[in-house]
Amino acid sequence: MLLAADVGNTNVVFALIDGREIKARWRIATDPRRTGDEYAVWLLQLAEFQGFDKGDITQMIIGSVVPRAIHNLTVLSEKYLGITPLIAGQGSAQWGFELDIEQPSSLGADRALNTLAAHAKYDGDLVVVDFGTATTFDAVDFTGAYKGGIIAPGINLSLDALVGNTAKLPRIAIDRPDSDSVIGRNTEDQMLIGVFWGYVGLIEGLISRMKHEIGRPAKVVATGGLAILFDDNTALFDAVDTDLTLEGLAILAERAA
Repeated sequence: MLLAADVGNTNVVFALIDGREIKARWRIATDPRRTGDEYAVWLLQLAEFQGFDKGDITQMIIGSVVPRAIHNLTVLSEKYLGITPLIAGQGSAQWGFELDIEQPSSLGADRALNTLAAHAKYDGDLVVVDFGTATTFDAVDFTGAYKGGIIAPGINLSLDALVGNTAKLPRIAIDRPDSDSVIGRNTEDQMLIGVFWGYVGLIEGLISRMKHEIGRPAKVVATGGLAILFDDNTALFDAVDTDLTLEGLAILAERAA
């Protein structure tokens, strides 16, 4: 099986993948200082709890937007699994599609992996929206080329900034407001309305502008933890695919095998 490590700014998601089927996954906070030994103790115990042995792992691939984390994950792979890992976007795990932007080397691995997986699964032009630490919007044309996109503050990042820079505003959980009214009657409701419906307005506006600029019909594919929340309460997305980044890692690993 393949061990895929998707290293984001907030969390590292590990997944055991058989072909394209995800058999198990585990999540840990991203910390570039975490050593390969620490990863091994944590990960291999969790795998054993779910009935997997390290001998089941025959390949490892790392996709990372945190360059400092790659070394220690490589130590995990080489020291404890006896495997030289693939690094997404490097060596035999090159992207394999055109990066039609001014600075191709600056594109985050997560966005490239989303591009790869979305084009493999959906036809035509695409707008891929990823709800992560930042919310990203990526334009993928019908040939699979990456054409560029948008980076906006993630909704939790926006909320953290609001709460952290005010004296009296409380911390709230992100959810759809109970009422359809956009005139809140108390502080918590007003914050939730501002955060939730304000973010819906941001998403709607940016997707509309991207579609207009693409000039052809484009499907909107959403991924990331909050995609389901917005999909349940809006009609913004043609598809929600929460495992898009992991699927991109699986596709790269298949090509490199």
